[in-house]
Amino acid sequence: MRLLLIEDDDLLRADLRHDLVKAGFAVDEADNGVDGEFMGASEPYDAIVLDLGLPQRPGLEVLHNWRRQDNKVPVIILTARNAWHERVDGFKAGADDYLGKPFHSEELIARLSALIKRSKQQVGTLNISGLSLDEERQTVTAADGNTLELTGTEFRLLRYFMLHPGRILSKSTLTEHVYDYDSDKDSNVIEVYVKRLRQKLGKDIIQTRRGQGYLFTEHH
Repeated sequence: MRLLLIEDDDLLRADLRHDLVKAGFAVDEADNGVDGEFMGASEPYDAIVLDLGLPQRPGLEVLHNWRRQDNKVPVIILTARNAWHERVDGFKAGADDYLGKPFHSEELIARLSALIKRSKQQVGTLNISGLSLDEERQTVTAADGNTLELTGTEFRLLRYFMLHPGRILSKSTLTEHVYDYDSDKDSNVIEVYVKRLRQKLGKDIIQTRRGQGYLFTEHH
């Protein structure tokens, strides 16, 4: 999953990025409202973490603009403005969740995971096609009970497949959601990681659709 983190506090943004990457997210950053609004409108993020007290353009205005443009990307507001009426204003502007500062990274990550699953119409632990994905340990348990370790890229790729079962996903779509903006987005690398997942989980779990991409099977 690929996130956009819009936060003007450099130290907090760096700490958050570290924790989010460790949790298996690809993370892009913006430190002001203008850049953040542009990135949120032009890149295919799975969720956005948005501060409200941003330089150049306030977070609420950024959120208003996205929603007015019918941008439905899931947004969680992360702010020190945590009075009840400020939370109400945030939800009225189109926020999907709201977390006040100070906060624990673990709670933000849990809320982000729940928010992304809801947006993909999934709830709870990801269980698809006999596979159970443990997002905290970044492991997957097969139907025979065997638990396998995943590398960071394998985890991000498998989670994206499991959130979109039965859909053909092009290599460019997978690349956009597995890597952040600064990564070397060589879509051929996706082939390597799909091959690794097949070696771990079975060759039939991810089918190749020639000229179209890959399909994670719902049953096999």
